[in-house]
Amino acid sequence: MTRTYKESEAVDFVVVGSGAAGGVIARELSRAGFHVVVMEQGPRYQPSDFEHDELKYWFTSGITNDATLSPQTFRQTPAGPAKRSIPGQMNPLFYARMVGGSSVHFTANYWRLHPVDFKERSLLGSIPGAALDDWPISYEELEPYYSKVDWEIGVSGLAGTHPNEPPRSRPYPMPPMPVKSSGVLLERGARKLGLNPFPAPLAIASVPYRGRAACVHCGFCMGFGCEAGAKSSTLYTMIPEAEATNRCEVRTGSYVFRVATNPKGRVTGVHYFDTEKREHFQHAKAIVLSANGAETPRLLLNSASVQFPQGLANSSGLVGKYLMFNQGGGFFGNFEHELNEYKSVQATRVVLDFYDADPKRGFYGGGGIDARIGPNPIIWALSGPGGAGWGKAYKEHLGTFTRTMFASGHVTSLAVETNSISLDPELKDAWGMPAIRTTYKDHPDDLKFAGWLQKRTAEILDAAGALKVWGSPPEPSQRAVHLLGTCRMGNDATRSVVDRYHRAHDVPNLFMCDGSSMVTSGRGQPTMTIQALAFRAAEHIGRFAQRGEI
Repeated sequence: MTRTYKESEAVDFVVVGSGAAGGVIARELSRAGFHVVVMEQGPRYQPSDFEHDELKYWFTSGITNDATLSPQTFRQTPAGPAKRSIPGQMNPLFYARMVGGSSVHFTANYWRLHPVDFKERSLLGSIPGAALDDWPISYEELEPYYSKVDWEIGVSGLAGTHPNEPPRSRPYPMPPMPVKSSGVLLERGARKLGLNPFPAPLAIASVPYRGRAACVHCGFCMGFGCEAGAKSSTLYTMIPEAEATNRCEVRTGSYVFRVATNPKGRVTGVHYFDTEKREHFQHAKAIVLSANGAETPRLLLNSASVQFPQGLANSSGLVGKYLMFNQGGGFFGNFEHELNEYKSVQATRVVLDFYDADPKRGFYGGGGIDARIGPNPIIWALSGPGGAGWGKAYKEHLGTFTRTMFASGHVTSLAVETNSISLDPELKDAWGMPAIRTTYKDHPDDLKFAGWLQKRTAEILDAAGALKVWGSPPEPSQRAVHLLGTCRMGNDATRSVVDRYHRAHDVPNLFMCDGSSMVTSGRGQPTMTIQALAFRAAEHIGRFAQRGEI
């Protein structure tokens, strides 16, 4: 039996969201002796519930936010019309909705940020049209928590294998995953060009770890739940350990739609719907929002009140602003022999030689390259040459699936104030709440660097011996899984939403920790940083509570 709390009982903390950050914070606070209720809108799945069903998971919102129940709108500029997502298809902002959140269906690439990411404004200066700022913390401050992610969450990799690896205090707890054909070819091509490929760090168990099985190499990682429990999701790691304290309740089917405040401007609990759309209220002494970089600002904006007319914790007017996605781009390569990339994990080798921004290029940006399968078979079949679904060329396209790999570039995205999450003034979800409206247009430098890095992927594939290299130029972002920067950290309350400890500047007993806290986007793999921030935030929040400072 797991612990349950009465709604009338003011628990020490309500944590909204059970994903990468929420799961960590719930475990850390409950282990520190606090009473915690985790509010999760989605259900809880068991390993046996996960399927290898491409149609269900990629086309009918199997474990993700459903555009029929939770529609969204998208526009490129504040002056442009907002187009509604199509019911039955993927939303523009795409994330899992279940216990474990998007840590269930993520690819599990676990790159650390580098020291440069935390101080690029100081190094590069301002960039026209962007709000490039330094973080209020440094890599050195966050490094112990990166190592905690390695060991507590479970990351496989090999330390000391590339020259620009950031300093680390501990090695990886598990060896890297076995190299795939794409990894061998990426390494071959990269080394011919004088680059430094290395084993990909992954939040996947390469060997049995902390009671979990090792990867079974089924090939269904990206977009799917792991039936073996090898993927280091909070579903399998943090949440069970939080519940084992007997001080943490995970309340599924609980859609939090408003945070309540008292006349003193302090939060007192959360209003939420159950699975029958009945309204409830859970009392709490303090609240941590870890709903993701879109749902967290949406909840704050929907919690406007007399004390907070612009939205909760929004005296700066920046809640929802500076949204970052991570641009990307790459090329496919077709080879003579079978690669069979549909097996095992997505990526086994990475190249980070282009990580740093270089003013000599004429534009901002940095990133990395990995090699992977790219799409699963059905998506491959639907991406015929020129959009054709028949004929000789299409038949040849189908036949190249097992001999093809994708060299994928992962890059920075600049923080632009007009890129934002807001409440749609007309569209409502199935519960009658205002839908998410996304406004997003890539900074020109984002697209320039994505195109520049894409050319490097072509060079690597060519050097590796590809018979054919092809792809499309990077396009303006209209869909995203990395949702960053909408409640950014900072020391200045007029230019940020939370302080360096993730406490809202405006509300002493309200905290936010998820992708929304990030000041810069990193190079395309944010989850490890989100979890390092969560370990650090939980430690400080616990100390504040123990000292009576919340």
